[in-house]
Amino acid sequence: MKNLLLLVLATLFITGCSSTAMIATNRELPQVYVDVNATHQVKNDVKITLITLSNYTDTPKAGQRATNIIEGVLLAKGYVVNTDIASNTNSLISAQTKAQQNGSNYFLTGGVSEWRYKTGIDGEPAVSLKLSLYKTNSRALVWSATGADSDWGTGSIGTTAQNLIEKMTTK
Repeated sequence: MKNLLLLVLATLFITGCSSTAMIATNRELPQVYVDVNATHQVKNDVKITLITLSNYTDTPKAGQRATNIIEGVLLAKGYVVNTDIASNTNSLISAQTKAQQNGSNYFLTGGVSEWRYKTGIDGEPAVSLKLSLYKTNSRALVWSATGADSDWGTGSIGTTAQNLIEKMTTK
């Protein structure tokens, strides 16, 4: 009984120091791999133009940093990604134009609301992102997610952001 109590307390302590909050649309990201039957999958040619995320933080280049991580996560999931991290696209129309020029089916935009280490002894990393995926031909919203995550003081912003992005893009 004593061991069970210690296990419960340790679990509460560990989960209390790291937190994630997320909300997403009911729809999922377009599927890259579709099951045809129990033994075979077909890969869809899903092309996404990744627009550099807007930076609403005091941290320089937070939007570019987050965009770079998103690119890596999407590539690992099998998406074809076109990105130009150095460019500044500030409207849905210009993002749509860039996606059309790239021949993409979709374009992804968003913003970074938090990208910092919290003040205090531990200096925990904290990240907050909003991502939206639109159809290139109509600018119709396909998928959207907003999430925030923090980690232990030994964690980094990069790993915290990557874990958050993975959670946001996986239903």
